[in-house]
Order: sequence, then structure tokens, then C-alpha cells
Amino acid sequence: MKKAVITIKDIADALGLSSSTVSRALQDSYKISAPVRKRVNEYAKLHNYRPNLMAQSLKNRKSRCIGVSLSSIPNNFFAEVISGIESVAYEKGYKIILTQNFESYEREVTNIEHLSWYAADGLLVSLSAETTDLTHIKKVHQNGMPIVFFDRVSNQIKTHKVVADNKGGAYKATAHLLEQGFKNIAIVSTSKELSMAIERFEGYEAALAEKGIETDEAYIKYCPHGEMLIEEVEIAIRELLEMAIPPDAIITASDRISINTISILKKLGIRIPDQMAIAGFSNFSSPEIIEPALTTIKQPAFEMGKKAIELLIHLIESKRPVSRFEKIVLPTELQIRKSSLPPSN
Repeated sequence: MKKAVITIKDIADALGLSSSTVSRALQDSYKISAPVRKRVNEYAKLHNYRPNLMAQSLKNRKSRCIGVSLSSIPNNFFAEVISGIESVAYEKGYKIILTQNFESYEREVTNIEHLSWYAADGLLVSLSAETTDLTHIKKVHQNGMPIVFFDRVSNQIKTHKVVADNKGGAYKATAHLLEQGFKNIAIVSTSKELSMAIERFEGYEAALAEKGIETDEAYIKYCPHGEMLIEEVEIAIRELLEMAIPPDAIITASDRISINTISILKKLGIRIPDQMAIAGFSNFSSPEIIEPALTTIKQPAFEMGKKAIELLIHLIESKRPVSRFEKIVLPTELQIRKSSLPPSN
């Protein structure tokens, strides 16, 4: 025989409370005392109570959908972020609507508009490489849409932000290359407008300054379309190689830039790491299968997605206005492999 589903009324009758008190206690309402909330939640857990999400959606006029605006789903980094988002969404009874901007500002504007039209309860946003004007995001935020930024963030909107330690990661990669004896270190990054590109440059510059090395602007290359065009990466690499004193090492700022850089150098007959060392921000699941094995700055992508949606759901479900916001900085890890070691090693 199928086991009967326990309801809010069942819990209320068992504990001698009103249904409204039980409902508020299950929603962790501040209007209900802590001991009562504890008693109700313990009873609900013991008897395997599950909320009727459809009924809640109709009553609260909530869609239980969260919109996500990001660059590109096939990107290894964002694929891991999505996994982190989904892990919490599933547990909390939310559905995810994913949109890709492919580093296009116009597409991002359209995607944000569509997500607001579809009545998403909140938005998780990672900005496109072309985005400098946030009017489209400010508009939906001012209309009451909860928003949390992740990875590519902005200070123009007061809300939660979740990022990797981009500055620390770039610092560790640069310091590592200097320790290996490389002297002329270049960096090939995404759009210079992006927050993470700015932070990575700061880490790179700090490591050089620590060794008394002045930053050479000629060694700094940006890809305005944020890695989407291999032609931009190839132009950057060729310009570096044509310098009077070309770099002996390159820090690459993403999975695609790393792969494209290695491909271009091999096509040009440049041996890695004998003639050019490489260290890249990357979330490849198996960077050791690249030849030579790629030194990476590993970012906590899964944890980023998980934390971002936890903060967003808190904003969505909060019974009181939220006025204090956090910028969560998650640690990065330098994983050393052959591509950044001198031939003697």
C-alpha cells in the first residue's frame, strides 16, 4: 500500500498548532519562535514531509525558476559552474533556464529581457566580454528582480558577488614562472573591461614588481571578444613573437585561450616549454593529456555556482529586505606540470 503523504494540516493536528503557524515555521519565518520552528521542522523531517511546490508557486506567484546568463555552456569553466548551480537548484526545488551570450552585449540584453518576461524568480549573471553598459540589468533589478553576479561581476549594482581569487591565481602563476628562471613573461587575457581580467593583471603585475621587474605593456595582450575568435589569439601570439625581445613564457587567461595558444605555437614550430613556457587559467578535467601537460590555475567553478545560487535563493526567499551584501572570493590552486618547467627539469 502506498504510504500517505503528510500535509501541513497533519503536522498542525499532531503538534496542536494552527496550519498557518506550521506553514510559517517551515518557511523559517521570524514571526514564529525558534523553539516552535525547531519542533515543527523536526516533526516534518521525521515524517518525511515534502512541500507541494506547485501549490506554493500558485499561491506566492513564484515560478520557482532561476535564470542564468553566461558566456558559453561548452566552456569547461562554465560547465562546472552550471553543475554547481544545478546541484542546489534540484535540492531546493528550483528549475534553471540557461542562456548564452557568446560574448555579445546585444545578445546578453535580449537574454536578460527574455528571462524577466518569463517571470524568473531571480537571475545569476556573468557578464559578456562586450558589456560596459549595465542599463538592461539595472532596469530589471530596480523592478524587484533579485540578482547575484558570478565570475564576471560589476560594482554598478549593489548585490552579492561570487568570484575566484583571480589576483592571487595570476600572482602564483607569475611567481612560479619567475622561479623557474623565465624573465620575459607575457599575459594573453580576455576583454580588458572584464573584472576578472583586471584582477588577473593586478596579480601578474604584483609578482613582477616583487622581483623589481617593471611591467612592459607590450607583453600584455587582450582579446576584445573574450576568446571567442581564434584569430584574435593568433594575432596576439604573432605580435609577441615578432617583438625584438619576445617573451619566454605566457600566462593564458582561459581554457580556450590556453588551447588556442598551444595550437598556434605548435603550428609555428615553437617548442613548449623549451622555447615558450605556458601556464593557464583552466578547468580542463584532464590537463595532463595535453602535450606537454599544461600547468593550470584551477578555479573552484563548481563551488562558485553552488555558492552563487545559495545566495540568490536566500534573496528570493527572504521575508525581510536584504541590505547587506557579500563579495565571496574563492581560492584558486596552482597545479604545476611540464608546460611551465624549463628543459633542464
